[in-house]
Amino acid sequence: MFDSLSDRLTATLGDLRSRGRLSEDDVRAAMREIRLALLEADVNFQVVKDFVAAVRERATGSEVTESLTPGQQVVKIVDEELTKLMGAGSEGLVTAPQAPTVILMAGLQGSGKTTTAAKLARLLLRGGKKPALVACDVYRPAAVHQLVTVGGQVGVPVYEQGTDADPVDIAEWGVRQARQQGRDVVIIDTAGRLHVDAELMDELVRIRDATTPHNVLLVLDSMTGQDAVNVARTFQERVAFDGLVLTKLDGDARGGAALSVRAVTGVPIKFASVGEKLDQFEEFHPDRMASRILGMGDVLSLIERAEETIDAKKAEELEQKIRRSEFTLDDLLDQLRSIRKMGSLGSILKMLPGVGKELRNMPVDDRQLDRVEAIILSMTPEERRRPELVNGSRRSRIAKGSGTSVQQINQLLLQHKQMKKMMKQLTGGGGGKAPRLPQMPRGAPRGAGRGRR
Repeated sequence: MFDSLSDRLTATLGDLRSRGRLSEDDVRAAMREIRLALLEADVNFQVVKDFVAAVRERATGSEVTESLTPGQQVVKIVDEELTKLMGAGSEGLVTAPQAPTVILMAGLQGSGKTTTAAKLARLLLRGGKKPALVACDVYRPAAVHQLVTVGGQVGVPVYEQGTDADPVDIAEWGVRQARQQGRDVVIIDTAGRLHVDAELMDELVRIRDATTPHNVLLVLDSMTGQDAVNVARTFQERVAFDGLVLTKLDGDARGGAALSVRAVTGVPIKFASVGEKLDQFEEFHPDRMASRILGMGDVLSLIERAEETIDAKKAEELEQKIRRSEFTLDDLLDQLRSIRKMGSLGSILKMLPGVGKELRNMPVDDRQLDRVEAIILSMTPEERRRPELVNGSRRSRIAKGSGTSVQQINQLLLQHKQMKKMMKQLTGGGGGKAPRLPQMPRGAPRGAGRGRR
């Protein structure tokens, strides 16, 4: 979402960083570029004005002029002010002294509220909680069925009474069910509308008064731009919410809402949805987001993703296999699947610090991994364990089965052999370069491997 803004700010600050001394003209020109970049990103005008004023004041003070590296100090100031703009630090949910903790989800129809409720439940479940969902959207067609479906996918019970009961009664009943069944968190999914109206607000107020939630979260679609800020203001006037959840941060909109809504409402952004899958949901860390926007990567989030997707026991077993020179194609397939669980290759690249603009914005075709997987799955178990058995006729058979070419089979087998050798050197202290992921050669058949997962 922030690609365009990130490119503009990175270019502007990169020019400052390379200078040993900064004149007032240098700072003035940089502030002008930063202001234009934020306005083009659809950030609220008053927010931009206040942000640039704060940066300019610090950039022209002794904080910079007395620094040994003024350019880098300005970059640090922009990073800190950007973090401050989105919130001083990550803020979690309020926990009830006596279970269950009640979370009320609010938002307009189409903001991704129902799916977000399930994503939040999954996140809490993985954190050791026992959440439950309550279906109170009785107006949108199939809303209850959708919540039951996604709740089942994340392994969380859904309390529902169909579409004929009153939403307030369903909410009260759902909280009682959660308490009786020993659930320590209950998430109430309420109805949304295509626009803010009195009926929606009145119903939310009645549900809030009936359930006395410990957390009221407003779900906002990041792709709606400045309208998201207007929606937040309207909800704040009627239903005082405690936190914001931004959805569709993986979209291609300009991202102004994400940078404006915290400053305009004064309410912290607590969570962010970074993809369509139920596991693509995370706590919002303003400092990490600022680092991403300024092209400085986000190593902590990358490590957290890796810890969540990589099994420690399997990693230890793999290390022993590598030491014994037993790294098979099945092991390679397991590693590729672990990487896929962490997100797209493009998103992983953007989290790495020191990665240049060209590499960060390079179009990465994740279907290359699909093709590698298709090739490996087209082999017999014995061929995966002993790749040296794959002769000419077998390569032709594998190529036909995977929708690829013999040349691609040859390249994968060669890369696997090289990876196996380098991994053994690394684990044995032999040094050498880190192994690269297998890449298919240019000219791969279009659509090859798409149907194999």
